[in-house]
Amino acid sequence: MTGVRSTLPNPASLVESSTHRFLIFDAPNDDNLQLYINELRKYNISHLVRACDPTYSTEPLQSIGIQVHDMPFPDGGAPSDSVVENWLKILKDSYKKDGKETVGVHCVAGLGRAPVLVAIALIEGGMNPLQAVEYIRERRRGSINIKQIQYLKNYKSKKKGSCLIM
Repeated sequence: MTGVRSTLPNPASLVESSTHRFLIFDAPNDDNLQLYINELRKYNISHLVRACDPTYSTEPLQSIGIQVHDMPFPDGGAPSDSVVENWLKILKDSYKKDGKETVGVHCVAGLGRAPVLVAIALIEGGMNPLQAVEYIRERRRGSINIKQIQYLKNYKSKKKGSCLIM
């Protein structure tokens, strides 16, 4: 399955781990935001991460209980330590013992920055970095560039002892 069937201009991709579900997609704008809201509701998303500069107003999302988190980093690049720290906090906050939480995450095209964040989550959950990239690419073709793969190969899990994030 490369994408989730929807009415979005470009299909979203669902990536699941043992504790979370992630919906990766491209950036909405104010004109098509309602299409994205409909999709986000289908997946019961309560946290949405923007890994790019804002292209839409967050008010319609906040009014339906979706928390929007701005975590931009350079296109084609790797996240800063502060972006990773904030991402891991969202993962911890969204973890549910009674079921899986879906976290929405997007960048401009949904091929670089958003998949890198999801790969970090998978690595934190114990997956090998290259397996994480392959797993995401099976669901979202063309994801994660060479520079980002190198970053992920060198990424060190932030888990500490029994304080399991994922």
